[in-house]
Amino acid sequence: MSRLESFIRRMTAQRDCLDAAAALIADLPGCVLELGLGNGRTYDHLRDRLPGREIFVFDRQIGAHPDCIPDAEHFYLGDILEQLPLAAARLGRTAALIHSDIGTGDKARNARLVAVLAPMLADMLVPGGIVIADQEMPQDGWEPQPLPAGVPANRYFLYRARG
Repeated sequence: MSRLESFIRRMTAQRDCLDAAAALIADLPGCVLELGLGNGRTYDHLRDRLPGREIFVFDRQIGAHPDCIPDAEHFYLGDILEQLPLAAARLGRTAALIHSDIGTGDKARNARLVAVLAPMLADMLVPGGIVIADQEMPQDGWEPQPLPAGVPANRYFLYRARG
C-alpha cells in the first residue's frame, strides 16, 4: 500500500471514529478536549459535528490553518504534560469527549506518554464520556468500544468511561 493510500485510510478511520463519538455523546453534556491541533482538520471537523460545544485544544506549537486556530481561552499552548494539569484545575471533570492524536511513530515514547497521560484524562472525563485515541490507552474505568464498520483494529481506539 502506498503512503498516500495509508494516509487516506487513516483519515477515513479518524473521521468515522469522530462521527461515531459525536453520536455517542449527543445527549451527554460536557466539553470536548482535542489533544494535538496539528493543521486543524479534526478540530474543524469537531466544530462542525458538535456545534455549540466548547472545544479545548492542546498543542506544543501553532501550525494550523488560520481558520482552525481556537481563541486563547480555548487553546493550551505548550507541553501537554504541563498544560493538562492547568486545564484540569480550570475545567474539572467536564469532558464528554476526548480526542487524542499525539502519536510520534516511536512506540516506546508513545507508551511512556500514554502511561502518564491516561490517568490525567480519566480525571477530566465525565461518566459515559468517550475517548478516541490514535494510541492504545487502557485505563481503569474505561471500557473499549467497537470501532465503526470499516475501521481496522488497532488503527484507532475508542473507549467509554464507566459510570
